[in-house]
Amino acid sequence: MTVTKLKMFASYDQEVALLERCVTEVSDGESRLEILEAGCGRSWPLKLDSIKYRLTGVDIDSKALESRVNNFKDLDEAIIADLRQVDLGSRKFDVIYNSFVLEHIENAAAVLEKLNLWLKPGGVLILKIPDRDTVFGFLTNITPFWFHVAYYKYILGRKNAGKPGYGPYPTYYDDVVSRNGIREFCKSHSMAIIEEYGLCTYRVEKGMRSQMVSIVTVLVSALSMGKLPWRHNNLTYVLKKG
Repeated sequence: MTVTKLKMFASYDQEVALLERCVTEVSDGESRLEILEAGCGRSWPLKLDSIKYRLTGVDIDSKALESRVNNFKDLDEAIIADLRQVDLGSRKFDVIYNSFVLEHIENAAAVLEKLNLWLKPGGVLILKIPDRDTVFGFLTNITPFWFHVAYYKYILGRKNAGKPGYGPYPTYYDDVVSRNGIREFCKSHSMAIIEEYGLCTYRVEKGMRSQMVSIVTVLVSALSMGKLPWRHNNLTYVLKKG
């Protein structure tokens, strides 16, 4: 499938501002929004002080969820469960937020099916994924997990990398974790792509480490004859259920 040129975020703040606006626009100003954070991790990046909402978090990592509950105290309900197996009954949500989760799940399309099922008609799915069809995705696929831990610890400077409750987590990169994969899913499930952006973490972030990563990705892209893009590694989507 041929895809259009990708719009790019210039900063993390720009991304957060867009997502906050998209969630706020779902609200009618009176009713309380039901929001599901599917794979909630250790923190919630959005500030939604202008609207009423109830936040439900689901995560398989009990240590990360424990930290979230004890330190941030922003979840109205916390559920320790695997997204592939959790049973939310007949509950429906106005907004579902799923950030950097699908790449860690075998048969990620089945989880997307569940997210779509849990979403109300007209509801919004916010989806953040790495793009498997980029240099970064390719390198992640061919390198062992211990290398991912070392990258987080020594390149990104995250001293707790690999410890219980902290990333990185094993990756699978199913076909749906890509621009083409998401577009195909939306086409077959009557979901509209409201927003689609790319973000290049090693260009947004400053410093020698980011420059080194940028040089490596450009070289790998050149060796692939341009088949592997380097100008972005992450994708952000706002999808609306038809």
